Amino acid sequence: MFFDNWMSLVRTGVVGVCAYVLLVLLLRVSGKRTLSKLNAFDLVVTVALGSTLATVLLTKNVTLADGVLAFALLIFLQWALAWLSARSSTVSRMVKDEPRLLFHRGQFLHAALKAERVTEGEILQALRTQGIASPDQVGAVVLETDGSFSVLQNIDTGGASSLAGVRGSEHETSTAA
Repeated sequence: MFFDNWMSLVRTGVVGVCAYVLLVLLLRVSGKRTLSKLNAFDLVVTVALGSTLATVLLTKNVTLADGVLAFALLIFLQWALAWLSARSSTVSRMVKDEPRLLFHRGQFLHAALKAERVTEGEILQALRTQGIASPDQVGAVVLETDGSFSVLQNIDTGGASSLAGVRGSEHETSTAA
């Protein structure tokens, strides 16, 4: 239960170092986008890579070669999906959600809060995290595609806006083409 044999420990050490080094190399080759948190699929890949590393380390009947192939497959699929999403609006719409406006100019948008299953308390927590004492200081709060909140203190109605493409904003239609 606490100790099986020395070979098991040696295997875990050797395979662990090799798997870790190979994973780092694959991640460096694949680029920064592989471990980004831009959408739910990115998170799934990151978790799957960690799970695969743990499996390779602790499961004796999974070889290092099996693990490296799994790493490469996950990274390739992530790369392919990101590549397709960048080139096809249909694929992009299928795999990516869009940001959602939850609070705008001092008002909670209750329909959006309900649809996204977010409470007013969570919005207030996001404001406190940003050091904002009063909702009156906030122009908008957006639920981003990665599940984080963006708090905008000042929003300008003229010219370009960072709210372009955010569902529920008046700027949404300017990018929906």
